[in-house]
Amino acid sequence: MNKKTKVTLIIILVILVLAITSGILFWYIQKWSKEKELNTPEEIVTAYFERINEGKYDKAYELLSSQSKEKVSLEEFSEKYEKFNKNIGMEAITTNDISYEKQDTYNTKVNYKNNVRTIYGEIEYANTISLNKNNDNKYYIDWDYSNIYPSLKKDYTIKINVEKAKRGSLIDRNGVLLAGSGYISSIGLVPGWMNEETKQQDIQSVSKILGISVENINKKLSASYVKSDTFVELDKVSKQDLQKLNGLREIEGVKIKDVESRVYPLSEKAAHVTGYVQKASKEDIEKNKKYDENTLVGKTGLELAYDGRLRGEDGYEIVINDENGQKKEIILKTEKKDGENIKLTIDSNIQSKVYDIYSKDNSATVVMYPGTGELIALVSTPSYDPNKFLIGMSTQEWNELNNNPNNPMYTRFLKTYAPGSSFKPIIGAIALETGTINSYDEYEPSGTSWQKNESWGDYHITTLTTYQEPANLLNALINSDNIFFAKTALKIGSEKLEKSLKELGFESKLDFDMETKKSQISNDGKFKNEIQLADSGYGQGQILVNPIHFASLYGIFANNGNMVKPYIEISENKETSFMKEHAFSKQVVEVIKEDLVQTIENPAGTAHSAKINGLKLAGKTGTAETKTSKEEDAKEYGWFNVFVADENSNKQYVIISMVENVENRGGSQYVVNKVKQILNNI
Repeated sequence: MNKKTKVTLIIILVILVLAITSGILFWYIQKWSKEKELNTPEEIVTAYFERINEGKYDKAYELLSSQSKEKVSLEEFSEKYEKFNKNIGMEAITTNDISYEKQDTYNTKVNYKNNVRTIYGEIEYANTISLNKNNDNKYYIDWDYSNIYPSLKKDYTIKINVEKAKRGSLIDRNGVLLAGSGYISSIGLVPGWMNEETKQQDIQSVSKILGISVENINKKLSASYVKSDTFVELDKVSKQDLQKLNGLREIEGVKIKDVESRVYPLSEKAAHVTGYVQKASKEDIEKNKKYDENTLVGKTGLELAYDGRLRGEDGYEIVINDENGQKKEIILKTEKKDGENIKLTIDSNIQSKVYDIYSKDNSATVVMYPGTGELIALVSTPSYDPNKFLIGMSTQEWNELNNNPNNPMYTRFLKTYAPGSSFKPIIGAIALETGTINSYDEYEPSGTSWQKNESWGDYHITTLTTYQEPANLLNALINSDNIFFAKTALKIGSEKLEKSLKELGFESKLDFDMETKKSQISNDGKFKNEIQLADSGYGQGQILVNPIHFASLYGIFANNGNMVKPYIEISENKETSFMKEHAFSKQVVEVIKEDLVQTIENPAGTAHSAKINGLKLAGKTGTAETKTSKEEDAKEYGWFNVFVADENSNKQYVIISMVENVENRGGSQYVVNKVKQILNNI
């Protein structure tokens, strides 16, 4: 680069620097000039409202007259606005209808209206501001506390009175309370009632029953306010917790009082349906400014799903009180709206019986009316007592619940599982509906092990038993022949089977009031190879089914081919909705239904032990194996899905039942015996 070029570049850089500097300087001059031009009443008022509404109180304070600044400091000015806005729950403010009345040469009166949107409702009010012209010929605001709100004075305060809405109830189809207002037992000691000779021994007994330390009990008893007749509350206990209550009643000095609370009368038997509420946490209150520490918030189950409807709307009264705390004005008043009472399709009697049958298992059971989609029972075991989440748990109780390897908080009927052979009727129906096979088609005998060809390497599909009858659909269902359904899945083909399953709701979110995991074809929604496709034919591979969805699938065979949409809330003029009308033709449905009847009626049928004299049943067992690693022993999920095949029976149910870890317990036969107990008791 020569000398001349260097000089030219330097000149260009200097020009650029000067241009940028000039631009910045010009911007500051313009800004300074604009601020200096705030001299007319319109300019002053517009700037003042903009700064107040944006929370720039220091900038707004600059526009006050010197007399006003003597009356109120910047700190107090800012604090008063901030407190007012916070106390009324302000979200946004709009100032409009501004008009100017010139009083004389030095004074101008400004009239305006404010529209304030708050979390409690809208507030509208008219107000005025006075502008005075000083000796410097500039206008300033003659400020007063009433500029915040017309009737506000220096020592006046804003208060919000809350009228709590009553949380609505969850009731079953027969009007039985599942969640709602009731009573719990408040446990306490009355010092004057205690026997001095056995006092410490009695305290230790109370400590052991309630899980509260002796030190904590003695601390409460020694509080300054405690007298001989004082009831010193120690804990609250569900009225269903008879073991604790009966033990406490035997201890001298203990007093038990009834206290109103939200209660769950069925306790653990319907816990996963109702869910539970807790008092709003700090995080809840931060998210919803209307909440306070006494607001009950739904955390799980239908308490969460219907939370807004059950909670209703509290009533609010925003008032201005004078320096003596006397009400001067009501700024805003809204009436409370109690929460809804929601009636459910659940039958608490059946719900309880199903729970009792499975209480010691890890299980999920769905009982549904196939003609309507009404869910009569939804049971997940093991379970927990939802009352304790509101009453409070000891550290020991929480640790036992939280660390339980069987996970009682897990809502199993909302999850998905490998269905095993219980999936075969669906594959059979798809094969018939698509014309892939007919009910009389037979495959060559394959023994107990089969593979399509050598391209499968060492992989073989196995089945437990052989049978002498032809390998057709009927006998394959009766004998639960894995190989028959693997061949059938291959014959249907991946594209056609994927399409058919998706039309039946696989890979789609179930339209249900609680969040369910969607049934899946595979982890990516497709069959990646022939082996996976074949395995899926008998409910293995990566097929996963949600139990509630499964009830709708089996309901097709009990409902003339229509697939109902399951629901749990009873409402007026409720009409049956369908996930898919005419999912299968009546001819296909009749074939599958009768084959499933024979799976129970035929002595060779895998579900023959479910047979109940006088009750025509159709059903299918299933056992699915899962392994998370090669080193781990396979875990088995046992299924028995059954429906009443007699239209004249008063037991028009579909029952879907899954039990985990049935290995060494008889596999799916363990579940068959459980479902038979249900059918005999409902």
